[in-house]
Amino acid sequence: MVSWLRYAASPQSPGGSKLQTELTKTLGIELPIFAFSHCRDVVAAVTKAGGMGSLGAAWMTPEELEMSIEWIEERVDGRPFSVDLVFPGTGGEGVEKTPDEYRKLIPKEHLSFVKRLLDDAGIADISEADRDAYLAEYAEKMAMTNKKSREQLEVVLSKKSVNLVVGALGVTPEWVVKEAHAKGVQVGALVGNGRHAAKQRSVGVDVLVAQGTEAGGSVGNIASMVLWPQVVEAAQGIPVLAAGGITRGSHILAALALGCQGVWMGSLWLGTAESDLSLEMREKLFAAASEDARLSKAMTGKQGRMLYTKYVDAWHRPDAPKPLDWPMQSIMNGYPFKRAERGRNLDYWTYSVGQAVGDMNEHTTVKSEIERMLNEYVEALEKLQGVTSY
Repeated sequence: MVSWLRYAASPQSPGGSKLQTELTKTLGIELPIFAFSHCRDVVAAVTKAGGMGSLGAAWMTPEELEMSIEWIEERVDGRPFSVDLVFPGTGGEGVEKTPDEYRKLIPKEHLSFVKRLLDDAGIADISEADRDAYLAEYAEKMAMTNKKSREQLEVVLSKKSVNLVVGALGVTPEWVVKEAHAKGVQVGALVGNGRHAAKQRSVGVDVLVAQGTEAGGSVGNIASMVLWPQVVEAAQGIPVLAAGGITRGSHILAALALGCQGVWMGSLWLGTAESDLSLEMREKLFAAASEDARLSKAMTGKQGRMLYTKYVDAWHRPDAPKPLDWPMQSIMNGYPFKRAERGRNLDYWTYSVGQAVGDMNEHTTVKSEIERMLNEYVEALEKLQGVTSY
């Protein structure tokens, strides 16, 4: 088997010592590996390795976002990275609710349901004051308002190190594209079907992330192998990144073969040393199979893929209330998740993770995972050439 290092230095290697596509050249990175993570350590590590980390920052206050970007900048030696945000849309200003108003919309029925659920599991409760404090904290983070997104974007566009901003939900507002382009920053967007891709293209988005249903978090219903070429076709020349179920070098090769210009990965980094998940949380993921990452509205009120635990299962029982609309369901979950974490009972906790969880079996590092995938890419390419040669 030819190792990545030997392959990268060989004449047949694209870009000499780099695995390059047009998009990697445009963004000034060496590898077509894009890493979504809420953890700034993961973002920095992937960026330093030659890929592009994308900081999941929708939940951050503008002040937290600025500190996180500056922290990353100090560690990536001038390399560019990206930021992932949620833009609520173009609804009229003043229509949206404040975080406290969202919190007060949570029915007592739902709080009673989760309280009874954790009581029956023998998990110690927290004080009412602590509960209200956690709900207020989650409301501040999860209420994605126009005001907040504008302030976040202003912070991002003031940083020269960020050359890509990615919208995580819905059609990217035109004002986002206009302001980003004015600063020389490209705009990306996640899509779950070809229709979404066409809408994003119409507002001037520069990069599309085609996210198959295998991915963690908010997802559609189309599998990656079907979705990726459909989005490439609908993109009409806009670069497409493949997302959903990617953990191996052969997946990268398949994505490139289907017309994508890189891969967007999230779940894999949760098991690395750089992840901000606790050891117990990581062990919970390592014990899971791909079938344990299922679709539910229990976490956010929107369809999403997450670790299927007793907590998620409870929301599918006949006696369970209907999950609240976003962001109230996310805000409400601040209470049971914090309680389960304190009680060290992760059966009543969950986390967004894709079906790639079945390939996550042990503690690793960002560097080792990237090296493994690059070597697997070369091995898969060799095997393909062997199969197709005459």
